[in-house]
Amino acid sequence: MPFLLATDPGNPDQANEDVAALTTNGAVLLDGASAPAGIDIGCEHGVAWHTRRLAGLLLAGLLGTDSLRTVLAQAITTMAELHGPACDVTDQEFPSATVILVRLTGEQLDYLVLSDSVLLMRHANGTVSTIADTRLDDLKTELGRDRSGAKRSVRTLRNTPGGFWTAGVDARAADEALTGSLPLTDVTGFAAMTDGATRGVEVFGSQTWEDCYLLAAEKGPGALIDHVRELEQGDADQGRYISGKLHDDATVVTWTHD
Repeated sequence: MPFLLATDPGNPDQANEDVAALTTNGAVLLDGASAPAGIDIGCEHGVAWHTRRLAGLLLAGLLGTDSLRTVLAQAITTMAELHGPACDVTDQEFPSATVILVRLTGEQLDYLVLSDSVLLMRHANGTVSTIADTRLDDLKTELGRDRSGAKRSVRTLRNTPGGFWTAGVDARAADEALTGSLPLTDVTGFAAMTDGATRGVEVFGSQTWEDCYLLAAEKGPGALIDHVRELEQGDADQGRYISGKLHDDATVVTWTHD
């Protein structure tokens, strides 16, 4: 089966800061890190501009033979140059993105995961495994338990040692990504998704990760996003589950082994 892709903006009046791109041998999935409204991000281009160009660089890198860490590091270095002198790359809110890369080479599947987008793998024995960089959630939990009285925002820990990492303009992020390889004899498919599409599991508790994978793989990536949108709409007035924005950009890529 070919790759399948679906995406839906959280707000139709604003740019979708998620980006997914496909090539013959792999997939790229990015989720731009938005700043709160009214916050200066130090960039004249914006988050969507950053993620779209970064996706193109990563897609080109997938077609080569460099390791996925090298592909990401080179793309981030190039992005720092593309932003130019009018952008303040030292700004803590500077545009950046979560990253999932998957490359199919011969008899092997290579992957890279950075920050809180999730990669689900279906194995030959029927089980579904989760590949996720949990440092952002871990930090949120840790800060929530801090009884010192300090109200430190988790955003101040982005791309800092001991914090969490995203693909901005600091190539050190590539060294912080989760990477690995699996034999294709052990993989029957995968689903990569941004956190706007994982809310059924992570916010509403309506799904397990296996449920999430099966819905996307069997009924299509759009079906998973539709499920999340229905749950969000049901919570629109009560605010029981969602304390922030009702809808988030949501993107899903699936692939099934022939």
